[in-house]
Amino acid sequence: MNRILHVSRIVSGIIILNVMTACLALPASAFPDIATTRSVDGLEITYEFHGKGSPALVFVHGWCCDRSYWREQIDSFAKTHLVVAIDLGGHGSSAKGRERWTLDLFAEDVKAVVEKLGLDNVILVGHSMGGPVVAGASMKLGDKVIGIVGVDTYQNLGTKYTDAQTERFLQGFKSDFSSRTKMMVSSMFAPESDPDFVAKIITDMSSASPEVGIGALESTLAYDPKESLQGLKAPVIAINSDKYPTNIEAGKARILSFDVKIIKGCGHFLMLEVPEKFNSALREAIEELTSKE
Repeated sequence: MNRILHVSRIVSGIIILNVMTACLALPASAFPDIATTRSVDGLEITYEFHGKGSPALVFVHGWCCDRSYWREQIDSFAKTHLVVAIDLGGHGSSAKGRERWTLDLFAEDVKAVVEKLGLDNVILVGHSMGGPVVAGASMKLGDKVIGIVGVDTYQNLGTKYTDAQTERFLQGFKSDFSSRTKMMVSSMFAPESDPDFVAKIITDMSSASPEVGIGALESTLAYDPKESLQGLKAPVIAINSDKYPTNIEAGKARILSFDVKIIKGCGHFLMLEVPEKFNSALREAIEELTSKE
């Protein structure tokens, strides 16, 4: 009996050791530090953070997405930086009890997280709708932000949609949000994109809250770059795909310091589609923005 107990303890010890070893081998994103804070209107905002190092990188997702869209960046950059990924209000794990869903309130969400963490040397990284969001957050945060990286955004800062154009575009989403979202998102990929990946993104985004999605889309379409970007002092580098043309001249006309890096052969979600190429471009952008301090 004693021998059986002895063997059992040895086996249990080996199992525990193996489990611990396996856990230690997992990436940082497997054990995220998840926290919440309150935005300016009291809405609870969820975020996760990893690693340490300056400047801090704060990642902000796009329309009808969430912080998991940065999963290919978190582990890589947490080795040398404090990495923060935010769920904007109404997205992911953040609360959804907001009367209006606007770019300005999303910018307040970002500001709340940065201030909660006490960060004062920050690069904001925003994908798609997250581009104007982080630009707005930068102006609210002032000197705490040393630079902005836009990801497939800021393509045409010379365009402002009319109310009639906005309403016409929104009509389909108001009639059938899921179907219209599937149609729009399906057009955002390169021809060679993995079909399973495409299907996952389409399903994910079309399952978002119609109230949040339509409100955020309406605010995005009403965005006036000329008015909204006045006073933006932080230098901006856009990392865009060649899926949509980028009007570099319009960007330079609206932003004091504006540069663009183009990654070819991918779609709108380049940080997930070509993570190695994207991460390399992001490292270059971080070095360039840091050197501008």
